[in-house]
Amino acid sequence: MSSTQQARRALVVYGSETGSAQDVAEEMGRVAERLRFDTEVAELNAISLKQLLQFNVVLISISTTGQGELPSNSQKFWRAIRSARLRPGCLQPMRFASFGLGDTSYPKFNWAHRKLYNRLVQLGAQPICDRGESDEQHPEGVDGSFLPWSTNLCHRLLENYPLPHGVDPIPDDVLLDPKWVLDFAHGSQSTPPTSTKPSPEPRSNGNAPDIPPTDLLNIPDGLTAKITSNKRVTPTTHWQDVRHMRFEIPGTHPYSPGDVLTIYPKNFPSDVSQFLSCMDWTSIADVPLHFVPSSPSTPPTAPPPIRQLSPDTTTTLRQLITSHLDILSIPRRSFFAQLAHYTTDAFHKDRLLEFTNPDYIDELYDYTTRPRRSILEVLQEFESVKIPWQRLCSIIPTLRGRQFSIASAMQPVEGREERITKVELLIAIVKYKTVIKRIRQGVATRYIASLAPGQDITVTLSRGGLGVQKEELVRPVVMVGAGTGVAPMRALVYQRKLWRSEEKEVLRKKPQNGQGGEMKRMEEKEEDTVAKDILFFGCRNEDKDFFFKDEWARLQRDSGVPLHVFAAFSRDQRQKVYVQDLLRTHSSLLFSHLFHRNGILYICGSSGKMPQAVREALIEVFEKEGGMDRQGAEAYLVGMEKGGRWRQETW
Repeated sequence: MSSTQQARRALVVYGSETGSAQDVAEEMGRVAERLRFDTEVAELNAISLKQLLQFNVVLISISTTGQGELPSNSQKFWRAIRSARLRPGCLQPMRFASFGLGDTSYPKFNWAHRKLYNRLVQLGAQPICDRGESDEQHPEGVDGSFLPWSTNLCHRLLENYPLPHGVDPIPDDVLLDPKWVLDFAHGSQSTPPTSTKPSPEPRSNGNAPDIPPTDLLNIPDGLTAKITSNKRVTPTTHWQDVRHMRFEIPGTHPYSPGDVLTIYPKNFPSDVSQFLSCMDWTSIADVPLHFVPSSPSTPPTAPPPIRQLSPDTTTTLRQLITSHLDILSIPRRSFFAQLAHYTTDAFHKDRLLEFTNPDYIDELYDYTTRPRRSILEVLQEFESVKIPWQRLCSIIPTLRGRQFSIASAMQPVEGREERITKVELLIAIVKYKTVIKRIRQGVATRYIASLAPGQDITVTLSRGGLGVQKEELVRPVVMVGAGTGVAPMRALVYQRKLWRSEEKEVLRKKPQNGQGGEMKRMEEKEEDTVAKDILFFGCRNEDKDFFFKDEWARLQRDSGVPLHVFAAFSRDQRQKVYVQDLLRTHSSLLFSHLFHRNGILYICGSSGKMPQAVREALIEVFEKEGGMDRQGAEAYLVGMEKGGRWRQETW
């Protein structure tokens, strides 16, 4: 490595919950590499504060989760950087640039990014360009704001770290080498070894023989969950297949309302076979492979592209494509830039390069995002493209887990030797027809629909952002859940029921010396005056997707569960009725709970128009019932947000 390269070091760090911020970080890394920086990419939790000072520049990509928090893979770093022991100016030598991923349907839009940025500046770190922010609601996705920001970043990097005379940036049409490539595990050979084991046959499940293999995945902090039920709860005539799933996980794994269970999907054998055939890899699909450094300059600490697989791990192309690579995802702009290197067809090459041109971002959107065209379909259409199998994992994105809000409360386990944690989910199976009349299915939910009772899968449990606490039981809650957004609301209702039962049990055991009668009268008085929790639920039809209808009725009859349930069915009458309409209808009750009783509002469901519509309805409620002007009503809602009484989990 030349002294010039050694003097130019860039660290790219990310905080990511679903993988989008990691994608942006890897794109930042390519920007830095083209400017001839020796570049490392890592999650924030893997970095110490001392390491921040060992690089010329630090590039940060971070998303916001929950109620303005940093993602779980950056919480350890955030705790370190917030330490009161840090001296002002301790990061003065640090130069950085940061980009945040957020969603304007959340009150605390890009909050995590802004907190991190402000803390770094407070400690003396110096930004080299304006912070960038994206909005998930942008029609062109992250690229709509990232592309112009990254162009500015490139200019600022060159201004602050000019290249030596005679040295130019690596042009966009020059392929960057990955740090790791695949190689035969038994030395260099072009034919499969005779000992290669065939892939397991796909198991049959009625009319669906095309089912992913059932082997467990090696996931960090992974838990083995047994599926005890996978039941469709919508009629077969309904447009949407929604599943109520139950799991049992050995051991005690506490969780709270708003927490999530992550399921790690696999690709189906038919799609894997199509991909292998498209790339002409069928003959070597089951040959043992492993990762090797692409050059001596690859740092020993650099993680392989599949983080669960160490260089010592043996795998195959079929296993990689089945369990680790997202061949059905919508390709990003950088994907087309790499494909252009692997075709000799002039027309295909020009077309692929067009998609990488920022001036044609609309055309890229129309080709990929709008019709939801997958990587597999792109490769089938550009049939002249042949990816070298050695570079497969640096070109195809990683298959990531999908998070689902838990729909159950943590049940206490009493009198059992074997501890088991039970978890329930409510999942809408994604299947629809696109503008180009093709059927699309969600990668994760298609996999989930194929899972059978008795089957074991690998999952992880993680904290959500609703921040539910037992101490808040004295406050009423107003829950707004649309569609499967009712899942965390159900968890909250049952959790509060459990907490109330625990408190009553404590009260029953506490009275002594003739105080029992007085305590009973106090409980009766409390039941008469306690504010009932409210659930506003929205769906299309009462007889098709009114989830947990019978449970709500039973709970409302239960004296231990003070609960109102109001349901809006948007398609059961000529005029559509939504949850925000119910908020206006019950404005007096809503105002009493949120204003007079200092209640907490929870919103769960789609992150599109619903949260903003709910916000507008609440402003009208405070204007009508509280005699406020619009400015005062908006100020009250802002106060609820700042005070942690507005909690949102939308997707």
